[in-house]
Amino acid sequence: MSHPVLSEFDIVFAGGGTAACVVAGRLAAYDPSLKILILEAGQHSLNKLIHVQPYQYPFNQAPTSTTVTFNIGNPSPALNGRAPIVPCGRCVGGGSCVNFMVYTRAPASDYDDWGVTGWESKNLIPLMKKLETYEVQPGLPTHGYDGPIKVSSGGYKLGISDEFIQVGTTYHKRQYADDTNDLETCNTYSPWRKYMGGTTGRRSDAAHHYIYNQAHNPNLQVWDGKRVKRVIFEDKRAVGVEFINDPVSCPDADQSSSIVRASKLVVVSGGAFGSPAILERSGIGAEEVLKRCGIEQLVDLPGVGENYRGALLSIYSKSFGLGGPDHNLVFAPYFAANDAVTMDALWRGESILQGKHIQAMIAVLYNYPNVESLAEWNSSGKSLIAQNGLDSKIKWRPDDEELKAMDSAFQSRWEEFFQDRPDKAVAIFAAFAGYVQPLSRPPSNSLPLRGYISAGYYTLYPASVGSVHINVTENGKERIDFTSGFLDDPSDIVPLDFGYKKTREIFRRMASYRGEVAAGHPDFPEGSAAACREASGPVDLNAPDIVYTAEDDEAIDRFHRELLQTAWHSLGTCAMKPEADQGVVDARLNVYGVSNLKVADMSISPLNVGTNTYSTALLIGERAAMIIAEDLGIKCI
Repeated sequence: MSHPVLSEFDIVFAGGGTAACVVAGRLAAYDPSLKILILEAGQHSLNKLIHVQPYQYPFNQAPTSTTVTFNIGNPSPALNGRAPIVPCGRCVGGGSCVNFMVYTRAPASDYDDWGVTGWESKNLIPLMKKLETYEVQPGLPTHGYDGPIKVSSGGYKLGISDEFIQVGTTYHKRQYADDTNDLETCNTYSPWRKYMGGTTGRRSDAAHHYIYNQAHNPNLQVWDGKRVKRVIFEDKRAVGVEFINDPVSCPDADQSSSIVRASKLVVVSGGAFGSPAILERSGIGAEEVLKRCGIEQLVDLPGVGENYRGALLSIYSKSFGLGGPDHNLVFAPYFAANDAVTMDALWRGESILQGKHIQAMIAVLYNYPNVESLAEWNSSGKSLIAQNGLDSKIKWRPDDEELKAMDSAFQSRWEEFFQDRPDKAVAIFAAFAGYVQPLSRPPSNSLPLRGYISAGYYTLYPASVGSVHINVTENGKERIDFTSGFLDDPSDIVPLDFGYKKTREIFRRMASYRGEVAAGHPDFPEGSAAACREASGPVDLNAPDIVYTAEDDEAIDRFHRELLQTAWHSLGTCAMKPEADQGVVDARLNVYGVSNLKVADMSISPLNVGTNTYSTALLIGERAAMIIAEDLGIKCI
């Protein structure tokens, strides 16, 4: 069956997420004569408030959102039969336009652990510096000061963060450091910087800072609402892609296929879910997967879609919610003091920014002049509009006493992976000034209209591994076959169970603590010392810790299995490893077995990285741009 060929470009990107924007933007700047096309299933993000106003990021997680794709996994016994939901960005700029904007960088040793020539930390640190403008403090040797991506403290200082750090450095007996993103510092409390412009108060994403700022170049084109079906080959040389109008972005458009040709290169950049699917639809993958989908195999590459990794996150909050491998995540709410400044008033509805009477009433009720927030943001980039609610954290490693208190199932994992790597954190603990509804529970409308705060914790190097493949339904439609692997390894739940207990003790001692919202915590048995309830204030700093019984521990375990979710840090499904080790791409991002085809996104990461993955996606994009420029004989600026 023939399809209309619309045009020919030098390079075609199948996907327009973070890494694609970085690569395409850099190449266009290096050589403006290059004809570059980005095909993105989602819509443009240019100057849309849901993307540029930092406080609006939770709205991307709303059930009706079209700016993310909600990938639903297979039901898992480790999650008590639950099917996990893993969102990923679905707009021009991808995750960089919908994420939490927290600035975290992996330890340098994570990249050395990849064992891939050219990707050692000594080669990547200059690129880390090249991509950022670190507005927080001048003259730091591992930070950059002239890059496209801005890093700042945001537009409003939240008192909750000072409380968290104060209790952490006293009760939790850890040190304080102003910068724990120097690629080695670990296990200290610190402020949490943000991917926001310090003067503009806007999100600092890849779309605006690599692509939209080159609108003057007609050779750099972005076609939104275009879903790539497969790569087109002549023999085993990639020569273009087949695409359709995306049915979500363009529901009324014609769904027939079109082809665009690429004279030099096709770059697959669909992320940990999209990239393996494109390869498999193109005939590249395991025979069993392709055969069940009726796809003729071009290259036998069984690593495609395997090695899914991520982080597991758990956030329990003193806050009120809106309706909203990988690192693993849970939300559980706490009440906050009436005078605590949180994000909840803004998050409860955008209508508070419309109409002076409503604004004034809301300002009185919630102790913050929201009517003034927007005006201040428009004039100076300041106010809660330029906040994400996350101002402090610790990259946590257990001390000897904490290790003894943790379940023995974690001991071997500690000894094999963490013990002799002091720069690698087991989890991140954080204070969150507000509440976000967990994806694994329906939105709650029954909580009081007040302020809340959340304690977040998520593991950075879970041992469990999953997979992402395509499959077909009984009526012949394509569907995802996603096995998350979350908590399959018994060692993975142990830091989460301990994290719940430790962060609860920290929050009980914070000045703004006013008790737990019981519905968002483990269902402890009646009469338990751990029972959750509202409180009039914090406990004394030297108060004894809660003593948990075996039944309480079972409740915490059940809570995590029923509520834990992704931290949206999916990676690894087109791993940059030797082909014999289930690798998909080589050190120069070439897909094994074909030519003129590369993959550039988080799917190439062969191992987990101890960070929120935006920083790594930017880095992969910068390195990929350098590799492609070298291949094409273009000088990097």
